[in-house]
Formats: sequence, C-alpha cells, structure tokens
Amino acid sequence: MNGTAEAMVMGRKVMITGVSRGLGRALALEMVKRGHTVIGCSRTQEMLSTLKSELTASSNSDKHLLLNVDVRSNSSVEELARAVVEKKVVPDIIVNNAGTINKNNKIWEVPAEEFDAVIDTNVKGVAHILRHFLPLMIENKQGIVVNMSSSWGRSAAAEVAPYCASKWAIEGLSRSVAKEVPTGIAIVALSPGVIHTDMLASCFGATAVHYQKPEEWAPKAADLILNLSAADNGASLNV
Repeated sequence: MNGTAEAMVMGRKVMITGVSRGLGRALALEMVKRGHTVIGCSRTQEMLSTLKSELTASSNSDKHLLLNVDVRSNSSVEELARAVVEKKVVPDIIVNNAGTINKNNKIWEVPAEEFDAVIDTNVKGVAHILRHFLPLMIENKQGIVVNMSSSWGRSAAAEVAPYCASKWAIEGLSRSVAKEVPTGIAIVALSPGVIHTDMLASCFGATAVHYQKPEEWAPKAADLILNLSAADNGASLNV
C-alpha cells in the first residue's frame, strides 16, 4: 500500500454495493465523513432513502448517488453503469460488498434456490460489476476494485459450504482479473474480519454480539481502502 499519500487524496468517488446495511452502510458513512462522494446501490429502496438523508446531512451536500439496483441482474448493473456515466461520477474506488449467506445446513439440505442466491449475489454480482465498470476505469487509466472476501474464502467451515464456495471464488476471480487489467488498475480481495452483522448472526447465533460492530470496523477499513494503490493489484488483504 502506498503509505499516507493515497489517504490524503480528497474528493474521491467511492462506489459501494450492498450499501444500505451492515458493512456497506457503515463504510459509506465513514467515507462521507472524510469528504468523499459515495455512489451506492442496494435492493431495499426504503433503506436507501434513509441512508441518502444521512449522507446528505453528514456532508451538507446532495452529491451522493444511491440507486435501487440488484447486482444479481446484469441488466440492472448495466443501468447503474449508464447512470454514473451520465452523472459524471465514474468511481475511483469500487467496493463489491453486496453479499448473502445460506442458513446453516449441510450441503445436501441447502435448497437449490438458496444455493443459487448465494452464488448469484456473491459471485455473479461481482462479475456483473467488473463487466460494466472495469472498462470505465480503464478508460480513465486508474481505479481500485475491492472485492469483499472472507476468512472463509481462505479456509472452510461446516454448514456454510455455499458461502465458503462463493468466497473462494472471489479470491480466484480477483487474482485472475488482476492479471488482465492494464497498469493503473488494481483488483484486491479483502477479508473484513469477523463483524457483528445480520450475516454473522445467521451463522453464529447469539454469540455474534461479542464481535465488533460495523461502526467500529469502518474507520480501519476506510484507512486501508483509501491507501490502496495500483501496486496492490492481485493482493489478498485483511482489515
């Protein structure tokens, strides 16, 4: 990572998928506190509207762009890309944060539609973003893409095989795409650590409350993400 020089760059455009809750929401609020513009998407319009009000109040600006987008849909992501071009807010940084997890279950007891939802969100959703946004970054000759991974993308656990599979896929996808992008672009896989989110509660149950909250995690994550440079291309990092 490129020391404090990158962190000192102000006015950057940061796009966060799955922005309306959990890590995405906390990271968006943190980025706005630091003077950056947030472009965000989520499937939940009501939560997007609430977040938009918070971002506007925090920055005293209405420059942030939040759109109802389903990353599982290639056409929906294509519309998002079209919108950022039209509004001239092509992101400098993309955080592919949107994700879901299966209910704890042995693989043969996971319903097919639940397995599909994990893969469609966690893997195909990232691929859709890369498909439509990397050409925009390449045209600008710069950009950082952070694909949210997990410790379970580098290890394994029982009863969350679909989720583990999706995050192992993110590690491989990130390293492969890193070999395809030109100089100036970086693709990074980032494990956020164990954070008390709805997803953690799904698999950890009541013990999830003993882990750090997204609001405690966000400043550390923002420091790391804002310090990334093209030199980090292909890295697998941890917050």
